[in-house]
Parts: sequence; structure tokens; C-alpha cells
Amino acid sequence: MNFSAMPSKQQNPLNPKKLLLSKWTAVKPSHKRKHFLVSKVILPELPDAAIEFIELEAVFDKSTQVIPWRDLKETDIWLQGWV
Repeated sequence: MNFSAMPSKQQNPLNPKKLLLSKWTAVKPSHKRKHFLVSKVILPELPDAAIEFIELEAVFDKSTQVIPWRDLKETDIWLQGWV
């Protein structure tokens, strides 16, 4: 069995094309912003380029932020779902 191909506990296995409307919880909430929704997957200018960024919307106050989608793999920052 090839264990190097299996995701580690420190990473959430993600596909950027399936992130739209997914739910996330900030491990360390800021300004009462704990629960987030991926409101937009930002497509690159070149059609063959890889997706790099997403827009997160806070459920609490609808504020948005653009982050690299790979940041969601960091389990010390983000948890998948609303916890």
C-alpha cells in the first residue's frame, strides 16, 4: 500500500472545482467571524491556468476575503464544515 499518496491528518483533501458553496469554520475566529462559505471560485485569466484563489464570505456579517484556496488545507486554521 502506498501511504505517500494518502492525505495526512494535517491536510484536508480538496478539489478547487468543488469548493463553491462549501462551508468552513475558522479555528481562531476574529471579530465574531467563525463560519464561512466559499462564495466564489476566482477563475484565472488564462483558461489553461490553475485555479488559485477563492472568495470566503463570513456568515456573521457578510464580509468577504480573497485567499489562496490551498490555505483551506491547513487544519490549524480551517476546519471543513460548520463546527
